[in-house]
Amino acid sequence: MHKRLIIIGSGPAGLTAALYAGRANLSPVVFEGIQPGGQLTITTEVENYPGFPGGIMGPELMDVFRTQAIRFGATSLYKSISKVDFRGRPFRLWSDGEDYTADAVIVATGASAKLLGIPSEKQYMGYGVSACATCDGFFFKGLGVVVVGGGDTAIEEATFLTKFASRVTIVHRRDALRASKIMQEKALRNPKIAFVWDSVVDEILGKDENGRRAVTAVRVKHVKTGAVSQIPVEGVFMGIGHKPNTDLFAGQLEMDSVGYLITRGKGTATNIPGVFAAGDVADSVYRQAVSAAGTGCMAAIDAERWLAEHSHSDASPLQASHSS
Repeated sequence: MHKRLIIIGSGPAGLTAALYAGRANLSPVVFEGIQPGGQLTITTEVENYPGFPGGIMGPELMDVFRTQAIRFGATSLYKSISKVDFRGRPFRLWSDGEDYTADAVIVATGASAKLLGIPSEKQYMGYGVSACATCDGFFFKGLGVVVVGGGDTAIEEATFLTKFASRVTIVHRRDALRASKIMQEKALRNPKIAFVWDSVVDEILGKDENGRRAVTAVRVKHVKTGAVSQIPVEGVFMGIGHKPNTDLFAGQLEMDSVGYLITRGKGTATNIPGVFAAGDVADSVYRQAVSAAGTGCMAAIDAERWLAEHSHSDASPLQASHSS
């Protein structure tokens, strides 16, 4: 089955790309993957996305994105891409045993926060457990929180959280931070930040009353003595990094040492002409829904221009579709 444009991923980047590509008459097909809507589907309330002054639930926001994209001709498939071959054109992609070809591809598979792997972590995700201080720090004004980790990510999260939380406790499995020296010094000087060394979070404790879940404490275990203790908190932030969802493209698309896709210049083009990257899959810095949506728009424009140059098409320019 041949398509002019296939979009892999259905978070803010993928669905925004689908919207813009749909308005350009490219009839994009979106492979939504195993987590339709991306990371926002595990976010309870989103209060920092422009245009929703009263806030909106993460899954609802993604439904709005999807509905708008479909309105303009995008097709949404609740399937995952299991294999790609970008070595020749048209590009080949496989899903559930089916073979697809495409003239252009936008990769918007996102990144996943590294988690501890304990059941309570998932149970309270979005109800006190978070992997994004920038997204959720505001909800913890005057409350106590724990940050797990000891690298730059954890220290950045902890420092940011001191703007809101009454106290921030960093739980680190070693007896010294791994973060850069300047960040370590900043955190160690901050009176709101405390440290629990040589310890791991063993369990996240909470309550579920009348359907309302909330974190109440974390149980920590000392890695050397085995001693167990509890820290009363209202929030737990995972600061152990993110992993871009790029294993599928290893050996074909250029990526950095962590796995983030590398794009060319100020655009979204990858090392393979006709393949573009948008959202958290290529962004290790901002990781916000609004910035992901912005790069989704960019990728669609880049793809439309590339297709116009490399194939005969009656697709109208995306720029003519702008309503702003």
